[in-house]
Amino acid sequence: MNIPIQDSSLTRSSPVEREIRESAVVRFAGDSGDGMQLTGSQFTLATAIAGNDLVTFPDFPAEIRAPIGTTFGVSTFQINFGTREIRTAGDALDVLVAMNPAALITNLVDLRTDGLLIIDSSAFQERNLKKAGYEENPLEGDSLDKYRVLALDISKLTQTTIKSMEEIEATNKEILRTKNMWALGLVLWLFDRETASTKSWLDGKFSKLPEIARINGAALEAGFAFGETIELPQEIGAYTVPAASLPAGEYRNITGTEGVCWGLATGVHLANLPMMYCSYPITPASNMLHIFASMTDGFDVETFQAEDEIAAVTAAIGASYAGVLGVTGSSGPGIALKTEGIGLAVSVELPLIIVNAQRGGPSTGLPTKTEQSDLYQAVFGRNADTPLVVLAAHSPGDCFTMAIEAVRLATKYMTPVMLLTDGYISNSSEPWSIPDIAAMPTFEVHTDQVPENYQPFMRDPETLARPWVAPGTPGGMHRIGGLERANGSGIVSYDPDNHQEMTNLRARKILSIADDIPEQEIARGDLQGDLVVVGWGSTFGPINRAVSNLRDEGLSVSHIHLNNIWPLPRNLGQLLEGFEQVLVPEMNNGQLVTLLRAEYVVDAKSLPKTSGKPFKVVEIEDAVRARLGGK
Repeated sequence: MNIPIQDSSLTRSSPVEREIRESAVVRFAGDSGDGMQLTGSQFTLATAIAGNDLVTFPDFPAEIRAPIGTTFGVSTFQINFGTREIRTAGDALDVLVAMNPAALITNLVDLRTDGLLIIDSSAFQERNLKKAGYEENPLEGDSLDKYRVLALDISKLTQTTIKSMEEIEATNKEILRTKNMWALGLVLWLFDRETASTKSWLDGKFSKLPEIARINGAALEAGFAFGETIELPQEIGAYTVPAASLPAGEYRNITGTEGVCWGLATGVHLANLPMMYCSYPITPASNMLHIFASMTDGFDVETFQAEDEIAAVTAAIGASYAGVLGVTGSSGPGIALKTEGIGLAVSVELPLIIVNAQRGGPSTGLPTKTEQSDLYQAVFGRNADTPLVVLAAHSPGDCFTMAIEAVRLATKYMTPVMLLTDGYISNSSEPWSIPDIAAMPTFEVHTDQVPENYQPFMRDPETLARPWVAPGTPGGMHRIGGLERANGSGIVSYDPDNHQEMTNLRARKILSIADDIPEQEIARGDLQGDLVVVGWGSTFGPINRAVSNLRDEGLSVSHIHLNNIWPLPRNLGQLLEGFEQVLVPEMNNGQLVTLLRAEYVVDAKSLPKTSGKPFKVVEIEDAVRARLGGK
């Protein structure tokens, strides 16, 4: 149903009747220069102010500036919001805003039948159609008949609005760059949102360019007014998504990257330690350096941008040797370069936190797409027997919690800790209840205290951790290095029996941490049943929603989600024994399955996905039904 509308002189004779919806999924899609990420983030802000629960999924190309109009230059921003609890970014789209043919051809497959398609018809010219791979204009045929199509000349409508303003000195190029704000205004009206938050953001963003702020604000209001005044066909519809009943508290939106950074800063505050973040830029971990560099007031955090990944990890190790918690962050290829340095940190038994924001691989792979393919690398990926702690966050808010836990374990057990996130968690956002930091338990660390009869590799009998004594502490003179050391004294030792003892000690220290982490719980469902879905990381939302839906159908399905990858929770094997089947969805080719089979001799089955996109709920539901024989 193609409904082109060009006449902005029509006015509405009566107030629009809005359909009340429990949730909605909206995606903005356009060229990488069309401002889709900005558009989506501002719609998210207005939605958060409206009180909805939400999850977002920004998805953008790897090229800094791909050729205009090409399919590999399409940038999208998706948001799932509702009055109920939202756990995923959504499967099928209710509304797709396509700013050009390339955005349409690459995203139409995700729009549900009878979904609303808003198109900038001005971009559907022969040259752009050919770039996108269209042989004919889809707006002129019947290929879009199963959708509700609102084809608007957004470029012309934007230009008409801006050029009608008095004393405008903006160029035509500057005017056309505001068409994303026009589209945003229309979608804000469509879902009964306000424009005030975006106008306030524009005023702040362009405080030194007031003319740019003015024309963007005008385009925003024009798009909103278009929806408010045009007599749109009843089939197009307008919606209200009531506020969610979130627990009482003060909320803000948080991305996974922000969660990690704020969690680490909180962790060192609770540990009474300074922190040094050392990194080399790499997608999607680069923004961590930006966030930490902005912590100039009230945080004992320093940053260092190194010349390469090896320099970054060794600088962080140097900081830890000096009594400052060293932290480094990267993604898979960068972690590979850091491997020898991480082995050094294991050998000298210093606390070090390595944040791995996973992305598609191998090699450079898919820099801006998500994957969970670094589990092998995290648990096993170093020369020799080199054990360390591996944690995984499952949502943006959980990144904050797991970052604090990483600080606690690293400092208590004098070990490197790798914290796994991924591209989806790093860039997505959700409402986050701001915690009371003053009410959190502290775990103070003192690097200026020298134990009696001090030797650098003497050990705490409970934790097996060696002392952490900063250089310059009276009575704490010592040296450490990458060569094997004698247990206790730390003197270089090539004795075979000592090497066996040190290898065993390092392994036992890490495995003993299983007694200091929570027992594994069932995320949803019963302790026993026909099938359990086991996940880790960002698969939490799709799995949890799928299991909830399947249980509503009467199926005997449960959900286990792991935050502790190594060591594994001490009761995990017992939990797995309670189920006839184990299914593991993960965005790799079955890495957690290998670990579970090795540790528990369990016949776990893999549900792999390496498309660079998160799981859909329906994919997990279909896989479970297939395993249960269509029950």
